[in-house]
Amino acid sequence: MNSEKQYFFDNPENIRVVLRIFYAICILLVSLDFVVHRHTEFRWEGLPGFYPVYGFVGCVILVFVAKWMRTFLMRPPDYYDRTELREDAARGGRGDG
Repeated sequence: MNSEKQYFFDNPENIRVVLRIFYAICILLVSLDFVVHRHTEFRWEGLPGFYPVYGFVGCVILVFVAKWMRTFLMRPPDYYDRTELREDAARGGRGDG
């Protein structure tokens, strides 16, 4: 007998159902973009599918900027361990804090 708790997303069938609902909502929203009239400031905002494309491009640019920023913001894997070792040595080498 398996005593592990079964979560909702542990079942692959549940994942398929959620993805199908997600895709159906996406198709519905894109199809409504052809029907709903929007009051826009600029001509290109009135193009069908402008906002989904704009959002997708914005997310892609955000990912590339984050990858670029990672090159100079990321700390080495042992950064915090080295800091703790220096503090420990400054206290006289005792690890009891």
